Amino acid sequence: MADIAFLLLVFFLVTTTISMDKGIGQLLPAIGEELEVNPKNITKVLVNATGQILLDEELIPLNQLRGRIKNMLAQNDRLIVSVKTHSQTKHQVYIDVLDQLKQAGAPRISIAEPDF
Repeated sequence: MADIAFLLLVFFLVTTTISMDKGIGQLLPAIGEELEVNPKNITKVLVNATGQILLDEELIPLNQLRGRIKNMLAQNDRLIVSVKTHSQTKHQVYIDVLDQLKQAGAPRISIAEPDF
């Protein structure tokens, strides 16, 4: 009886797959790796506590963010998008903003520390 239980246990351990959450795929720089960046190559995306989005201090809806970033990338291929949120910003709004930036094809996204 113990042999059968052991074989069943081994069978289930070998055949069972465990799904792993992938999270947000971001490539982070190494510690101490700082570069001087031309301010013309930086655009700022701010998300306030209520979920409103400001692109370079202009209030825009979430559904327009992708198009605006695509246009900016077409004009400047070295563009860095700096995303900064308020500490009370809902996590889903933050993820939605990152998704829009990824869909726009932004290769350089900088995550700034949230405001407290």
